[in-house]
Amino acid sequence: MAFTNFHGHCAYCDGKETPEAFIREAVRQRMPVYGFSSHAPLPFDLPWPMRAENTEKYIAAIESLKHTYAGQIEIYTGLEVDYIPQIAGPGQPSIRQWPLDYTIGSVHFVDFFPEGRPWEIDGLHQVFLKGLEEIFQHDIEKAIRRYYALLRQMVQEDPPDVIGHLDKIKIQSEEGQLFSEEAKWYREAVEETLEVIAQSGIIVEVNTRGIYKKKSAEPYPSYWILEKIKAKNIPIMLNADAHHPQEITACFEEVAARLQAIGFEQFRLLRRGVWQDVAFNTQGIQDDES
Repeated sequence: MAFTNFHGHCAYCDGKETPEAFIREAVRQRMPVYGFSSHAPLPFDLPWPMRAENTEKYIAAIESLKHTYAGQIEIYTGLEVDYIPQIAGPGQPSIRQWPLDYTIGSVHFVDFFPEGRPWEIDGLHQVFLKGLEEIFQHDIEKAIRRYYALLRQMVQEDPPDVIGHLDKIKIQSEEGQLFSEEAKWYREAVEETLEVIAQSGIIVEVNTRGIYKKKSAEPYPSYWILEKIKAKNIPIMLNADAHHPQEITACFEEVAARLQAIGFEQFRLLRRGVWQDVAFNTQGIQDDES
């Protein structure tokens, strides 16, 4: 048995190795499936998205790997697409023009600074505090509610296949000093968002990057949110958000154990080109071809 990973970056965006380096490691770990999801291009000067002129090369590189490693591993082509209303999203023509197997939809930006620059909520904490002051006048509740409202808007108006790192904004909480996940208003915002997701059938990823990068004690989303996700029968998958080959299954065993304790029994995955629910345990998925 082995795990799968559908949230993976490579050197075409802010990942640190070639696509083939990730596949070699996936094959070494006997992973049955691996998916690439480089950051889709954005119309802003940022260091981490893929450059628009490289998208075709990215697609071609992964297609080549599909042929080279046929019979050893299933490889899927995806993009992690930012949702910014009227600017970027999974259903935009700039995304739909490509032969993608799936999309991960994420919210990294919440509205704009007065000069027009988008406010990045998962970058430097100083930038977060600057946007909180200039855009939301220090009203953290208003800012967080806006973040979850954008997630709901994406699900309803421009849905991806997978929702990326649902509650990533929690990394800015200053260990609960700036805002608490226990706050009634915070839980209301999450609950409202989960209700919309439950009606959509979209997959929520369980993303381990916050744990192994030591930004969070729990995955995205937190375990209390995952308990609600289980109660609402929302499908999940386990992803690493890997930027290095050695990260492709980081913290998977411990998180899988917690997911089992919550009551999850299956991950939703692409297998043989079809989305399907596959049983898992702490050693990986039940691979019916092994």
